[in-house]
Amino acid sequence: MKPSIPQGTRDFSAAVLRKRNFILQTIRSVFETYGFEPLETPAMENTETLMGKYGEEGDKLIFKILNNGLNNPDKREAVMQDFNAVLEGRTNKGITERALRYDLTIPFARYVAMNQGQLTFPFKRYQMQPVWRADRPQRGRYREFWQCDADVAGSTALLHEVELSLIYTNVFNKLKVPVEIHINNRKILGALAAVCGGEDMMMDITIAIDKLDKIGMEKVKDELIGKGLSMEQVDTVESFISIAGSNEEKLKALEDMFSSIPLGQEGINELRTIIDSFNAIQGIASAGTQLLVDLSLARGLNYYTGTIFEVKALDVQMGSIGGGGRYDDLTGLFGVKGIAGVGISFGVDRIYDVMEELTAFPESIQKGTTALFFNTGMDEQQHVLGVAENLRSKGVSCEIYHELAKFDKQFKYAERKNIPFVVIIGSKEMESGTALVKELSSGTQTEMKLDELLKGLGY
Repeated sequence: MKPSIPQGTRDFSAAVLRKRNFILQTIRSVFETYGFEPLETPAMENTETLMGKYGEEGDKLIFKILNNGLNNPDKREAVMQDFNAVLEGRTNKGITERALRYDLTIPFARYVAMNQGQLTFPFKRYQMQPVWRADRPQRGRYREFWQCDADVAGSTALLHEVELSLIYTNVFNKLKVPVEIHINNRKILGALAAVCGGEDMMMDITIAIDKLDKIGMEKVKDELIGKGLSMEQVDTVESFISIAGSNEEKLKALEDMFSSIPLGQEGINELRTIIDSFNAIQGIASAGTQLLVDLSLARGLNYYTGTIFEVKALDVQMGSIGGGGRYDDLTGLFGVKGIAGVGISFGVDRIYDVMEELTAFPESIQKGTTALFFNTGMDEQQHVLGVAENLRSKGVSCEIYHELAKFDKQFKYAERKNIPFVVIIGSKEMESGTALVKELSSGTQTEMKLDELLKGLGY
């Protein structure tokens, strides 16, 4: 059988991992400068923890894990009935009690609900782990991928939305990826639903609007009609999405549109407060990054209640590379009321693809082994072990060739691994306390004392 991996998953070589780690370390460093602390949760959650939290579309993409013991012949008839229930889209504990996590936000809410008595609020955590979605694999979209989230639980202050915007700008400035941060507010979308006839239309409208970039306005309108909206209501949604101009011009148009709807006015005021605060310190932190009011931004997940974000890379054809928002009712899903929340997420895999296209990775991150010590014999090997260990203690990455072999073979090993230096210590060098150091790029070979090795290797 030819070996393979599941569709939508990938292996990562050392060269790729060094680049990915560069992204992760950059994000982590910025998270920690804003006072966020690390958290990890299990790869799988109870199915009931996840189901019903992401809307109808999201629930379809949750990877469920089959229970053990389903091949018991005595229970075959009951198992088939349970399978039929699952095929109809229902959750059934007889078949599956656990599922792979779909994102990091719901597990975070579950963690807060379980540990609220031990946490200091506001609780600021970051989490960097893989998630899984039964999506159709394509460029920038995988079935297994990493998310990097920063969330705050226990505060309604808009200060957090401003700081999360600044985290985005700081990270992407450090990664040298020019971006725009698109921003909207679910309260404004709630006001749109009210104008269209009622709050019960909220999910249908937001799910359709969220597809605008992918399917275009005409198909969005067709979907809304299919959900039961009248042509007049569809025209209202279209006129809402079509509002253009500067941020302030859009906000003023929204104020006119929702003048009699307090929820909409509240969302508009929140957007204005965040944008004004962000712009006031733009010269310090954001270096030209813009917050743009985007009325087509809906983020069709059930749990968002206020500000919503989406980050898009400039000059690269790619979907969003970050997103998030406020979800003041999230822990209420687990029976814990009154804990507000807001958070953002970075899409590491898409950021990687963007940086590859922009050639934004610094060459220095591909640095691996600095020096290869040739194997010249068993007696010399013991001596070389001590020399190599001394260098490692000073932060120098080095290897010892694993067996006695012709120099040509050992040179080829160094060349294939892009090791810049080879160090040769034979019996003569052992006696004199020296080493021969050859730089492969230039071919220069130098004999030096062992206490000069660190400098000779560029440290």
